Amino acid sequence: MMIWVNDRLVDENSATVSVLDHGLTVGDGVFETAKAVDGKVFALTRHLDRLSRSAEGLGLPAPDHAVVREGVREVLAANPMELGRLRITYTGGLAPLGSERGDAPPTLVIAIGTAKPRPDTTAVKTVPWRRNEHGALTGLKTTSYGENVVALAAAHRAGASEAIFANTAGRLCEGTGSNIFVVLGGRLLTPPLASGCLAGITRQLVIDWTGAEEADLPFEVLAEAEEAFLTSTLRDVQAIARIDDRELGAPGPVTLKAMRQFAERAADDLDP
Repeated sequence: MMIWVNDRLVDENSATVSVLDHGLTVGDGVFETAKAVDGKVFALTRHLDRLSRSAEGLGLPAPDHAVVREGVREVLAANPMELGRLRITYTGGLAPLGSERGDAPPTLVIAIGTAKPRPDTTAVKTVPWRRNEHGALTGLKTTSYGENVVALAAAHRAGASEAIFANTAGRLCEGTGSNIFVVLGGRLLTPPLASGCLAGITRQLVIDWTGAEEADLPFEVLAEAEEAFLTSTLRDVQAIARIDDRELGAPGPVTLKAMRQFAERAADDLDP
């Protein structure tokens, strides 16, 4: 496997960053995960724009998109695969052993790994921990993912592929690495960004392409939703067949339509 580190492509055995990198010591970094199909990345411009927004929100200098794009091209060319998970990581670089940053430039790592096509349906588990919609990192895709690791492990123990969070106000928020949509009275709804959820790339495309609406929803809506589905870079649109112990007939008609619309529009435009 060949990996891009800062400004060049290196073999994975030589792809290293310092143990004093601020991304490692305190989680001071941002990242993007993009889908690569046969050497082509979907929605790369949107991912790079969000990478910059996250970096700005964390106080990091904006990444050079031209350098990132060059790294992406070289990583894809060096690692051909049918379906890949492309990971772009951008950290605070070398720094003292504390929260303050040093004077070193940021670290950029671009890597890719094989991915498996997602099944059409999945199960989710609600978890007791809350997303903080007022936090300093709210809305940023940072490498501070410990909360997600704990929640996802709980979901896996329950036989689910994703954990679903409420926010501190008890409103529906998001998954550990996905956004959630529900169908109520035939209307397709998803929590607003004010809930504390991440501005998912796939989430926004589904809103744009299906006419889904943002709505402030109680967490309890999951007990009454007629249908529900997850969206993310590698899931695309994935129907939820079970929420905790509640079985849903999945995929339902609204979800099937969203799945079809997303697949058709994504196939027509690689960088929407």
